Amino acid sequence: MTDQSTNGTLPAEDTRTEPVFTPPTDIIETTAGVQMVLDMPGADPDTLDVTLDNRVLRISARSASSAPEGYALVHAEYRDGNYERRFTVSEPIDTAAIEAVFKDGVLRLTLPKAAPSPAARISVKAA
Repeated sequence: MTDQSTNGTLPAEDTRTEPVFTPPTDIIETTAGVQMVLDMPGADPDTLDVTLDNRVLRISARSASSAPEGYALVHAEYRDGNYERRFTVSEPIDTAAIEAVFKDGVLRLTLPKAAPSPAARISVKAA
C-alpha cells in the first residue's frame, strides 16, 4: 500500500476486502405507500437482507460473478462485492404488509403506509 497523504492527512484505512456498491434506486410515493425499485445485478438472493428498524430501511446483498455450469467466464464487467443502501422513512409504515420481490437483479419493495391513528381525547386531571 502506498502513502497517498495530502495536506498532512493520511488516507482512510481500508476495512473491507471487497467493494461496496450503492444500488441505483427509484422511489415512487403514492397516497397508499411507497414503492422502491433497486438495481442489484449479480446479487445473490440468498444473501439479500431487508430490514426496517426505527424508520431506517436497510438493504444489503452480496454480489458474486459466476458462469453457467460447463462454461468458463471470459470477460466480466460486474465485480464481486456487496450492495448496501439505507433510507430514512418519513411516514409510518405497516410493517406486516411490506412486500419484497427480487427478480432478474431488480429488487421491488412495496411499503404500505400505516393507517392513521384516530384522534384521541385525553382527559386532564386537576392536581
